Amino acid sequence: MDQPQDIAAALDRVRARIARACERAGRPRDSVQLVAVSKTHPAGSVAQALAAGQEAFGENRVQEAMAKFPPLRPAHPALRLHLIGALQTNKARDAVRIADVIESLDRPKLAAALAEAIAKEGRAPRLLVQVNTGEEPQKAGVPKAGAAAFLRACRDEYGLAIDGLMCIPPADEDPAPHFAWLAGLAAREGLRTLSMGMSGDFEAAIAQGATHVRVGSAIFGSRPYPA
Repeated sequence: MDQPQDIAAALDRVRARIARACERAGRPRDSVQLVAVSKTHPAGSVAQALAAGQEAFGENRVQEAMAKFPPLRPAHPALRLHLIGALQTNKARDAVRIADVIESLDRPKLAAALAEAIAKEGRAPRLLVQVNTGEEPQKAGVPKAGAAAFLRACRDEYGLAIDGLMCIPPADEDPAPHFAWLAGLAAREGLRTLSMGMSGDFEAAIAQGATHVRVGSAIFGSRPYPA
């Protein structure tokens, strides 16, 4: 596994890149939050990042997050957990229990399951709608053409407070048009949060208005095993 010897140093490098991208975009540095994607990495790596001042983390799988994060929370009350992977409806209640942000709301059945879980748990994580901006059949996300209607349904039919949008552009395309499209939708819908940009393209995302960037390999190295 190609893992940085010093996660704190890797975080410093990523933070410096974010600061430079914000400067180029004419944005204040504190307008962009770093989500350290810790999926498949051990709790010890998360602890190193926490010790270096990182507070927000991204995980794909609810079960992995449930095993990793509850033991860390008592000593780190500012810790924030983002669920960024495709979410099964049967995991909705567990997701509501553990997550501070759920970034992958993308279909009516999941909206209904989350609404029910929020009512039962009395806890409401921030919710982002994932949009499949590249119309890729293998990826999760609501289609672009149906995104605005889905946002209305989440609010009006399911009573969900939607905080923002998330996307993962196609790997073989210029990501900037995808980020720009998502930012335009957020502006039209009055949404404040844009989670877009990963290790290889977050500078482009910041230029288009990202408020959260999801960075994994540049902090933790390559994954210990396939996600």
